[in-house]
Amino acid sequence: MADISPLRALHYDLDRTGGLERVAAPPYDVIDPEQRERLLALSPYNVVAIDLPRADPGGDPYAQAAATLRAWRDGGVVVTDPEPALWALEQDYTGPDGARRTRRGVFARVRVEDYGRGRIRPHERTHPGPKEDRLRLTRATRANLSPIFSLYDGDAWSPLAPHLGRAPFGELTDDDGTTHRLWRVGDRDAIAAAQEALEPAELLIADGHHRYETARAYAQEVGGDGAHRHTLMCLVSLSDPGLTIFPTHRLLTGLDDARRIALREAIRRDWEVEEVGDDELEPPQDGRIRIGYLDAHHDRPLRLTLKDPAIASAALPGKPAAYRRLDTAVTEALLLQGALAMSEDDISHLRGLEYARSTADARHRIRSGDAQAGLFMGPAPVALVREVAAAGEVMPPKSTYFFPKVLTGMLFNPL
Repeated sequence: MADISPLRALHYDLDRTGGLERVAAPPYDVIDPEQRERLLALSPYNVVAIDLPRADPGGDPYAQAAATLRAWRDGGVVVTDPEPALWALEQDYTGPDGARRTRRGVFARVRVEDYGRGRIRPHERTHPGPKEDRLRLTRATRANLSPIFSLYDGDAWSPLAPHLGRAPFGELTDDDGTTHRLWRVGDRDAIAAAQEALEPAELLIADGHHRYETARAYAQEVGGDGAHRHTLMCLVSLSDPGLTIFPTHRLLTGLDDARRIALREAIRRDWEVEEVGDDELEPPQDGRIRIGYLDAHHDRPLRLTLKDPAIASAALPGKPAAYRRLDTAVTEALLLQGALAMSEDDISHLRGLEYARSTADARHRIRSGDAQAGLFMGPAPVALVREVAAAGEVMPPKSTYFFPKVLTGMLFNPL
């Protein structure tokens, strides 16, 4: 079982910062240099100053982050909670599909363990990431600055809900139009009931695999027991009605004539092909393996439907039935690895492959010549993600796009 407990959080004194809106930020790995400067222009206390640190030429950015956090703590900009608590998060958002929803999560401290059944698992294979950067930042600041987003089966929200009638600790609306509201829940009975609900839970990391692996490396490096054996997570129930998963589309680059022919022949052999409109490239979910296809040469939006489930079974021998129903897994096996002869290393290091999170962006990049072709995925149903995880499988990279992101800067976990 995963070991989940309340935390004595570090957090901003919002009277000093003018609220959360000036100091919170998206996760570090989606922030470009221009956005970083815009965030710092909002407040010198914006979290990017420590989570995405910069130093003068010849300086150490990690030492700079540690010094900045220390100065904020000494000056009362960031304060430590007197008692452990759980924190409840509500996110009102409009998804890429245009629908308005509310997703609910619980911030908690989770003991770092090796991946394993019944405890903590990755939900998809990850690309090599900047783990050394995050490890050096953790060593310097001795804190988790950015939460890991994880999923669980159960309901830890209901015990906290009666304590959310008051004004939230903090609230902000981000550039995507998502409103984030955060409450501190210190009631011992509510905490105990939430822990009881989480006690049998297996945690499935949805976003933040590299951060979790960094936390494992740091815990092993320090050794022994203590606060460094825990990390900060936002836990969202798999049954939360606001939990939705959106697709990530595949873009093919560097295709020569031989690879184009091999791709065309594989499509003709294994897939039924029909022409569709531009707005139908992202396929509906009806139980069949369907993907969209568009290439720069013909510029004809197509829908590909796998002719027979036995084709997926033959391409994915030894994989559980749920895995063989993933459009990303079948696409990887038949088209990326099969027709285009990409190795897992090619896929991991993005050789001949890129990603797009919206259909419009993918279409634009193909028609502008930035990519030669695109494979358009449908959204993975939450139930299928749960079934794949229960079977002990890890999904292909970028099989899921969880929206909205959990912001950085709402809470920190001291190590």
